[in-house]
Amino acid sequence: MTDFLQYTPIILHSSALSISPALLMLAFLLDLAIGDPRWLPHPVRIMGGTISRTEIYLRKLEVNEKLKGILLVAAIVATTFVITWFVVHILLSISSTSHFLFLTSYFLIVYLASTTIAVRELINSAEAVSKAVKNSSIKSARERLSMIVGRDTHNLTEKEILKATMESLAENLSDGVIAPVFCLVVGGLPLAMAYKAINTLDSMVGYKNDRYINFGWAAARLDDIANYIPARITGLLIVMVSFLVSRSLLTVNCSLKTMLRDGRKHLSPNSGMPEAAMAGALGIRMGGPSAYGGIVIEKPYIGNVRTEDYSRAFEQAIAIVKASSILGIATAMTVLFLKGGA
Repeated sequence: MTDFLQYTPIILHSSALSISPALLMLAFLLDLAIGDPRWLPHPVRIMGGTISRTEIYLRKLEVNEKLKGILLVAAIVATTFVITWFVVHILLSISSTSHFLFLTSYFLIVYLASTTIAVRELINSAEAVSKAVKNSSIKSARERLSMIVGRDTHNLTEKEILKATMESLAENLSDGVIAPVFCLVVGGLPLAMAYKAINTLDSMVGYKNDRYINFGWAAARLDDIANYIPARITGLLIVMVSFLVSRSLLTVNCSLKTMLRDGRKHLSPNSGMPEAAMAGALGIRMGGPSAYGGIVIEKPYIGNVRTEDYSRAFEQAIAIVKASSILGIATAMTVLFLKGGA
């Protein structure tokens, strides 16, 4: 047993701020296998409840809205990072004492890492919308789409539903897959969980409406900063795997050119990069006017129309998301190996 346990620091990594290639691969595979089942405790749901309760408390303070928002972000992100570091540190400390504790610690760290990645949920939610469209159940498709996008969906046509779903696939490939994997490589599980806290804060309070325009300012700005590099990595991954949709280097060229040309047109400093790369790869036009709470927001168009077959484009988008995720994980594992991982 002693001979086996002496290798546990190598397998798990001796630092709470690092992760091994093997652990990353297992976390990715576990996410593909089970996704985010409701019956298992999930850190993001805990974060969401904590954010809501903290917001109620901060709203009562006699200070300006921006300062309240800054306090919310600082409290949630710092607490998430520290608690995760402490949990991982404890698990690493006890893992070398017995086979049982090693396996238990390893499983818990793999599970926690898998909760930061959302490949299966991303694909499942998009395919649920597509399935409803294929079954000519437009009402159901609109309802399912409303669960993954912030825009109004009740008046969208079949084509607009599929376009919005593909935009969501591109954006959430960055937010839900590549960004947390990037954080796992840079700062281990604590940084990845802190990123999930930032992302959850932005999704809950980072709105530009009367209630959150000031209170959510810090959350939205920090989310922009956290996603700046991952969004551009995601765009490049989409460009590289776009060859899969047509077996033509012209598609790769079109995806890259569209990303470079239209990636900065988006109202978000980050979402435009993966969306433009995806639009160029699929030969569709994304963006355009969208309604939010009954108010139409004029968004610039991204990409050029090369096809009107949005059903086929959707299937290609799913293939690109899968391939980009695999390539992203493989790249991350290579980087970790070169850094000295096991």
